[in-house]
Amino acid sequence: MPSSHYLRCCEREIHYVEWGRRGLPPVIMWHGLARTGRDFDDLAEALADSYHIICPDTLGRGFSQWSPDPDNEYCLAFYARIARELADQLGFGTMRWVGTSMGGAIGTVAAATTLKGRISRLVLNDNGPALAGAAIERIKAYAGHPPMFGTMQEFEQFLRTVYKPYGWQSDAQWRRMAETSARRMPDGKITPHYDPAMVRQFFVHPDDYALWDHYDTLTMPTLVMRGIDSDLLLQETAEEMTRRGPCATLAVIPGCGHAPALNVPEQIGLIRDFLQR
Repeated sequence: MPSSHYLRCCEREIHYVEWGRRGLPPVIMWHGLARTGRDFDDLAEALADSYHIICPDTLGRGFSQWSPDPDNEYCLAFYARIARELADQLGFGTMRWVGTSMGGAIGTVAAATTLKGRISRLVLNDNGPALAGAAIERIKAYAGHPPMFGTMQEFEQFLRTVYKPYGWQSDAQWRRMAETSARRMPDGKITPHYDPAMVRQFFVHPDDYALWDHYDTLTMPTLVMRGIDSDLLLQETAEEMTRRGPCATLAVIPGCGHAPALNVPEQIGLIRDFLQR
């Protein structure tokens, strides 16, 4: 079973879940924009026999501290600084990185800057150096105004609708997603467990996800996983990623949009095989 921990990184308290045994090869698994590190439970549990796995909650998400300076700290450069301090405090020299959506962008920036030369293998789960504009507008519209619900069942149904593009999940997995994504407000209502101000990233740093300059400097083996119906990582962008920078291997995942949940044997096996090469 995982254990829960906290460290101060860049003067902010960061929560992470730890899987596997210390001393095994380290893997950092970083979640998407409005999610938490618990999204990796199935993947981390499956790989915990071979790796020491760290699944952080990004600043402003889950049990990590909310930023007192959102305009300057809710951005990829600051997240990459947090990633370096986290890795340093954990004693990681080199590490593998698995990032979903925003977590892949953080990995790309960190691999090119704060963790340059220290990420040995990079998995980008439905993320790339250029994101579709329509999807960005969709994110800006919903992420800054998280809804509230009277019951956990209503909240779970909301997640089942919003995250349907993740692909198949069991009833137990949907329930776990709800229970690890919720916080209760003073009036008793339930809302997603993140700081709504994190969406300021898209307004204050409008080019934060334009990352070709970073991507083109990378040389480590890289796997790009694209949900076949993704509206965020377009097929032409994914294909260009196989020709530029690290010349990534592209895997198109059936039955998913943005982003594959990494919870079924086929997806877990794909990542296991890539990390072991």
